[in-house]
Amino acid sequence: MSKANEPVLSVTAKDVRRVPAQALVVGVGKAAGGPALIDSPLPPKASAALSGSLALLGVTGAVDQVHRLPGLPEIDAEMLVLVGVGDVSNGVQLSPEALRRAAGSAVRQLAGTGSVALALPAGTVADAAAIAEGALFGAYSYTEHRSSSAASAAPVRDITVITPAADERGLPEALDRARILARAVNSTRTLVNQPPSHLYPETFAAAAREAARGLPVKVTVWDEKKLEREGFGGILGVGKGSSRPPRLVKVEYAPAKAKAKLALVGKGITFDSGGLSLKPAAGMQTMKCDMAGAAVVLNAVLAVAALGLPVKVTSWLCLAENMPSGTAQRPSDVLTMYGGKTVEVLNTDAEGRLVMADGLVAASQEEPDALIDVATLTGAQMIALGNRVSAVMGDEGVRDAVKAAADRAGELFWTMPIPEELRASLDSQVADISNHGERFGGMMTAASFLREFVGESGGSPIPWAHLDIAGPAFNEGAPYGYTPKEGTGVAVRTLVAYAEDVVARSE
Repeated sequence: MSKANEPVLSVTAKDVRRVPAQALVVGVGKAAGGPALIDSPLPPKASAALSGSLALLGVTGAVDQVHRLPGLPEIDAEMLVLVGVGDVSNGVQLSPEALRRAAGSAVRQLAGTGSVALALPAGTVADAAAIAEGALFGAYSYTEHRSSSAASAAPVRDITVITPAADERGLPEALDRARILARAVNSTRTLVNQPPSHLYPETFAAAAREAARGLPVKVTVWDEKKLEREGFGGILGVGKGSSRPPRLVKVEYAPAKAKAKLALVGKGITFDSGGLSLKPAAGMQTMKCDMAGAAVVLNAVLAVAALGLPVKVTSWLCLAENMPSGTAQRPSDVLTMYGGKTVEVLNTDAEGRLVMADGLVAASQEEPDALIDVATLTGAQMIALGNRVSAVMGDEGVRDAVKAAADRAGELFWTMPIPEELRASLDSQVADISNHGERFGGMMTAASFLREFVGESGGSPIPWAHLDIAGPAFNEGAPYGYTPKEGTGVAVRTLVAYAEDVVARSE
């Protein structure tokens, strides 16, 4: 969906004085003695004069701070832009994520500028790729439903990364990866930003088919009749209150000689009213984002396919709209899930785990080497970890591997336990399990519920991890770094990095 907004990305090793652009971006850090230019590419006299004026200009080097200055006579740019990179005191080296955020912050805040050259520290292929990623993330814009383009500044259309690594052999592949990741992240953002009037289970399934066009993936869709025939009671139960019926979408990438087999399950509640356990009005205002997990697993498998990784990945998108009506499921109803386990529904607003349970059973039947689910599952995640840190729970091996992949990708995840004592709170008097249990530690209680639906392979439990991205998936505050307001695309990069790590470990 976001391909039309993709800027042109290029690299050069030229002197900044010979790089044409409307804006030249230079980094400023918070050093022990005050703000300092970082690896300044400017001519020596200009660097010296500017360095002595930073404090007077109010430049601190703080993250997300951007200052625009008139262009210098020596450089071919109309505007010199100073972007904060954060702490560089005591020899602190800029991480790839710091570069990613600085580039994204600058490009995001320079919306309305046609072309931007980024002269941030990019001495290696990895640094240049991180800058490219951040810039492409920062250039995202969602204006699909605006009647006039004048309502918002157009995103940057032309991005040049200035790097001495421009001619290194590995850079073209790294830049292709950056473009693929940006396309996946930005497509996820666009799906999350779609209003529920336009994105509902049927149209989400159609969007998945369209997004997969041209890639070596197979898309299979279960409509409500097929879901009924095959016994997907969780997805049907959640969706029965809506006039727009549910769907299950399977997106499969199966290359020859795959080194491993992964399964991803995503929560796709295209709007969550809470059902008969109705949310308060204010609690519904952001609930178009409750399908972010499904958007993540869709675009993660498409990115893996575009990268051509030798690993089989199958994503299961569990799509329903949770609405109150005369046909909606009721508290105390009992559902028979796919696979036969029964669930007493104590709270219809604990619906995500119901659709995910069906998806986990279906994914387990194919006996993957690892199973990961992604969901905006609980408000308890935000209470525990805030709005920028996602949780990962599950089997220690997969959980820790996901955390390592997130660290490499530059996304904030934290490992959390699933205490055994929480399982008892899910006991039901009339069914195998209930969908609502202990309030305190509710994020972990929800994970305990999901674990009940993870199957076995070869007589042993399938290695599994659960990612709760409830807060980080949707930014209700001001934009920051390369992160826009509303849909963020969080977890896509982590899943792609995890798949890459699986391949690397198998070689």
